[in-house]
Amino acid sequence: MEAHLIAQADAVATNSGYLADYAKRYNPNSEMVGQGCDFTLYQDYESIAIADELAEIKSKGSVIGYTGFLTSLRLDITLLEEIAAQKKQWQFVFVGPEDEAFKQSKLHQMENVTFSGNKNPDHLPQYIKGFDVTLNPQLINEVTVGNYPRKIDEYLAMGKPVVATSTPFMSYFKEHTYLGSTADEYITLIEQALLEDSDIKRNARRDFALQHSWESNVNAIGKLLVKAKNQKNN
Repeated sequence: MEAHLIAQADAVATNSGYLADYAKRYNPNSEMVGQGCDFTLYQDYESIAIADELAEIKSKGSVIGYTGFLTSLRLDITLLEEIAAQKKQWQFVFVGPEDEAFKQSKLHQMENVTFSGNKNPDHLPQYIKGFDVTLNPQLINEVTVGNYPRKIDEYLAMGKPVVATSTPFMSYFKEHTYLGSTADEYITLIEQALLEDSDIKRNARRDFALQHSWESNVNAIGKLLVKAKNQKNN
């Protein structure tokens, strides 16, 4: 039914290149239009205060952080356990609700790991502000293989270095992120990200992320619809 629906459409808008390639198998008028993101909370990033909870944690070492739903359906728990076990001098902070697999993980037994729990979305920038490096340790499966991880734009909008799993679509962010797969690669990339961070890189990350507004997203959809209409009229 999905293939039939795509084939019958005048145009197909997707939020990732991976999904656009998939849709083009059934409809040549398929394009990636990006993913809109509301940057209201991130606009004045320099004036955002670091979450009070992070003050003592930051005094212990570099803070490596993640915000979002902590679910074993999307995230590689084993990878995180290996990294945290090897780099005890780093402080790992996970902000968001956990599924049962995360609640039962070895991460809860590690002194350099903090679970901050679910937070009001308005408070997330205060946590990201306190992270030295941000993470998106995705598994590669049917759920994640072609998705647009909006949290990457949120991290970049705060100017933060991002280390993420190299999924097919993450190549879209490759100029402004560090992409790896194994625990050893993650550790090397986090070290590199900490070493290389600079005002120039932070500004470049922000400029790139802020291009992905809802306005830009809607404009891209509009152009695709105009193209489809012109093709139909001809």
